[in-house]
Amino acid sequence: MTADLWEGFNALDPETITGPVWDEPVPLNHRRTLPDFPVHTLPAWLRDMVAAVAEETQTPPGLAGCLALGVLATAAGGRATVCVRGHWREPVNLYTAVALPPGNRKSAVFALMTGPLLAVEKTLVELSGPQRAEAETTARLAKSAADKAAQKAASAEPGLRDQLTAEAVHLAQQADELTVPAKPQLVADDVTPESLATLLAEQGGRISVMSAEGEIFDIIAGRYSGAPNMGVFLKGHAGDMARVNRQGRDPQHIEHPAVTMALAIQPEVLDSIGRVKGADGRGLLARFLYAKPPSLVGRRNLTPDLITEATTAAYAQQLGGLTLALADWTDPAVLTLTPEADTVMLAYQRVTESRLGKGGSLAPIVKWASKRDGAVARIAGLLHLAAHPDNGWALPVEAATMASATELGDYFTAHALEVFDDMGSDPAQETAHQLLTHIREQWLEGFTKRELFRGLSRGDFPAMTDLDPALALLEEHGWVRQQPLPPRTGRGGRPPSPRYDTHPTLTPPIVGA
Repeated sequence: MTADLWEGFNALDPETITGPVWDEPVPLNHRRTLPDFPVHTLPAWLRDMVAAVAEETQTPPGLAGCLALGVLATAAGGRATVCVRGHWREPVNLYTAVALPPGNRKSAVFALMTGPLLAVEKTLVELSGPQRAEAETTARLAKSAADKAAQKAASAEPGLRDQLTAEAVHLAQQADELTVPAKPQLVADDVTPESLATLLAEQGGRISVMSAEGEIFDIIAGRYSGAPNMGVFLKGHAGDMARVNRQGRDPQHIEHPAVTMALAIQPEVLDSIGRVKGADGRGLLARFLYAKPPSLVGRRNLTPDLITEATTAAYAQQLGGLTLALADWTDPAVLTLTPEADTVMLAYQRVTESRLGKGGSLAPIVKWASKRDGAVARIAGLLHLAAHPDNGWALPVEAATMASATELGDYFTAHALEVFDDMGSDPAQETAHQLLTHIREQWLEGFTKRELFRGLSRGDFPAMTDLDPALALLEEHGWVRQQPLPPRTGRGGRPPSPRYDTHPTLTPPIVGA
């Protein structure tokens, strides 16, 4: 064959025929496989309710499970402490935050799990009615007597005025010292820091904030004040003394405030929490037990098993009994550990300590992890009281209970690592993961930007431009490749939508190829 027959062939690049060769794609940030909530660690009456609520509502057990710990902390917060060892004591109030997208029936789960608490609250209001009525009447009569005495002294002759004035002052002091008890309240919704402090003063140093929304974080960030105000939330978790200044009243000191928070929030709220000025530095973020259970939307059983009356009755009876039994305690019960439970706790502390140093698995979340042993002790106290709602304060915490608490501690640790990763990551990472999952599930060998947009949820991607950061990140990592735009014809009209090819590993091989 003559040389001129081969002319031009050597200039052909194989990629001209096959297209550009794909390199191995660079993985996006590692996504952990998060553990499921260990429902089996809960006492039977609580375990049955959590499992039944999760089944009927078709929600992940982590939602009802975290709320279960929240309602226990509401019942016992400020009324019990765990003596771990020596002078180390932990109150049993908790801060939990469950992150789930909209449409996961958070409100329904909240209603089922908190219903008995609200019923107990109503009972406490009714039981305290006569006492509050008597106090109100006594205070009103004392105020009236003081006012009359003051009027009498003001109009008295000079010789009697000093004596009557002294009597009027004495009566005024007595009237001022009388207080009318506030209506008992166990649960508040989204409240300002100032309102929360007042509630703590009125409710004997304890209150619970439970909400299916994340507005409380906007309030902490300064929605009304214009500046972050988290002091009462920090002190309310640790039990540090707080002072309440109310207009027209003397300052009140709350020796050991106990605030419980049980929240269900949307995942993006976690990002906003991380941006609250001072939330990380002052330790607010480290006080929460986080959970990011998987959403079941799109794969829910439409005919689930319903919660039985026996399950709800047992839950209401046990939770209500525990709450009522501890409601009037002024000095918190001190829960001690058996020697075996202390051994379990000490072993867990050693594991935590070994992982906090440089290079350790807990080093990236050292502020949070430094509090996890205390959180485990608190959880152990709550599980103990739930297992013995009639006399738990008279019994030591056993080793099996402490082991269950450490298992829950491991659950929250895994989720905390994921949450803090998300707080510090590029916002495009999450959306890039969503696009990559969609491309894999739909086996898209190629697509236009418009076609991709049509196949996605408007809740996640309201506008087509919302795809740009994630597509750029996927292209940068080698998962997709934009084709060159065709030349414009000059006829006007809408420009063609950019077309992308996908990495061959994202689509299954053709059978027989």
